[in-house]
Amino acid sequence: MSDVPSMSLTIGAATLGDLDDAAELFDAYRQFYGQAAAYDAGRAFLQQRLERGESVILIARREPEAVGFVQLYPLFSSVSMQRIWLLNDLYVSESARRTGVGTALLDAACEHGARTGGRLRLELATATTNTAAQQVYASNGWTRDDVFMHFQRNM
Repeated sequence: MSDVPSMSLTIGAATLGDLDDAAELFDAYRQFYGQAAAYDAGRAFLQQRLERGESVILIARREPEAVGFVQLYPLFSSVSMQRIWLLNDLYVSESARRTGVGTALLDAACEHGARTGGRLRLELATATTNTAAQQVYASNGWTRDDVFMHFQRNM
């Protein structure tokens, strides 16, 4: 993905060379959701996703630091017979919140989806208590699903 400049912000697709920065953000993201710090395990997890081509990670940078990321997983809709993207992870470092980084990452994710055959839609889920994220999504044109009820079963 080519870098997208925005007020000294760049967003680009992560490579293995970005793994340390991505892992640091990923660890902070997981801690935000109540998980214990696990930098090494998170780094290994992201490395597997990148090496296997199982996800796309976009990193936002305000040089010299990485300030946010989004991770997308490819899915498919059988009914429409099209690719969709699951926006599974979005995180902006505390120091960069309320500066447009989240919006820029959402825009970059949409651009990536459109470029790679995910023209049907992007999907995401967030905690019901994460009202700040819900406001960002709503203000950027994302709509809440009122058609489907989602279920899950722990294995």
